[in-house]
Amino acid sequence: MSDLFAPLDDHPAYRQIANLIEERIVARVLRTGDALPSETDLARQFGVNRSTIREAIRELEIHGLLGRGRGEKRLRVTRPEPGSVSSGVSRALALHDVTFMELWEAMMAIEPAAAQYAATRRTADQLRSITRAHARFNREIADTAATVSAVLDFFTAVAAASGNQVLALSQAPLNLLLEPALSSIVDRVPQARARIQTAQGKIIDAIKLNKSEQARSWMEKHIRDFKRGHELETSMA
Repeated sequence: MSDLFAPLDDHPAYRQIANLIEERIVARVLRTGDALPSETDLARQFGVNRSTIREAIRELEIHGLLGRGRGEKRLRVTRPEPGSVSSGVSRALALHDVTFMELWEAMMAIEPAAAQYAATRRTADQLRSITRAHARFNREIADTAATVSAVLDFFTAVAAASGNQVLALSQAPLNLLLEPALSSIVDRVPQARARIQTAQGKIIDAIKLNKSEQARSWMEKHIRDFKRGHELETSMA
């Protein structure tokens, strides 16, 4: 079997190694479930010592790209959980000073499409997840933190029910960016809770009845409401 990797140049080593292995995973040269070469073999291929390989492997494990099965010693390529993907994307977006309007525009592109597809693709279990998020919102409506958490769970459940992994993965980091703004809106705009409650109910009804255009339309109204709520909350400052 030919080597996967060539020796490194003089740049810092462990980060280069992590990036090169990630490139092979993204390009599907290394696929989910494939065993990674041993530390000794990787050290030979890259021309470095094993401690450098361990640093690179640790970084890839943190990002969910490598892991070990139960009782296994051998590292294998794994698929990152949506949460680990979204947190990395969210950090990158935050570092670029993303504005509320940019966030809102992204939500308008993603959330209505997710609701539309969920109406025709959702499973019974996924519908229950959406309904549970709404029920938690209703149950904990007086608690701002719990209310916001329930709203984010609702968006997550709808995106998961869309049957589109790209929509689900794209939506996840939006939740992390939305949370602080949504907390302010829910806390300071008196009508916010009631409007969220109504919109969620309408969206659930449409998804339950497989009415895709109605689900999309109500989600669009719901997301427009966040913009209005943000404008009202800002005007109160």
